[in-house]
Amino acid sequence: MKKKSIIIIVIAVIVVIIAALAGSYNSLVKLETNTDTQFANVQVQLQRRSDLIPNLVNTVKGYAAHETEVFTAVSDARAKLAGASTVEEINTAEGQMNSALSRLLAISEAYPELKANENFLSLQDELAGTENRIGVARKDYNDAVQSYNVKIRSFPTNILAGMFGFEKKEQFTADESAQSVPQVNF
Repeated sequence: MKKKSIIIIVIAVIVVIIAALAGSYNSLVKLETNTDTQFANVQVQLQRRSDLIPNLVNTVKGYAAHETEVFTAVSDARAKLAGASTVEEINTAEGQMNSALSRLLAISEAYPELKANENFLSLQDELAGTENRIGVARKDYNDAVQSYNVKIRSFPTNILAGMFGFEKKEQFTADESAQSVPQVNF
């Protein structure tokens, strides 16, 4: 009788351990998939912005044909952003894109007719909305990465994560130039 009880207890303990491991593994898979989905959402918003930019550039070109350097910078930044696939590459390309777009939008100050152009204003609003969406998507991605990274570093899940190759994910960070306060002069 005692031998049967011990065998049943050992089997029950093994089943509980297997169930706990399966639950932890499934939790890791879910968190990793969520981070991948959130990264894809960031890329969708970046693509949306990338699709808007040629229309914005063409609208501005009609008023400021001699500003070719700015148009080239926007085009180059857009190409780099389209080719970026890692968080680090996207961060670098984002900095270049933001700089180029700032110069493009600054051109509008020199052309009062452009600032009143309905297409330009509509595109500028779309771009501003897209920038907000990118910010939200990046925040959601960083939140997902934080949950995932905490889980793979927490005991005892870290053992399982190491066994199955779950690796730390990188978060989006602000560009170094964002650390300084912008100067506004009137």
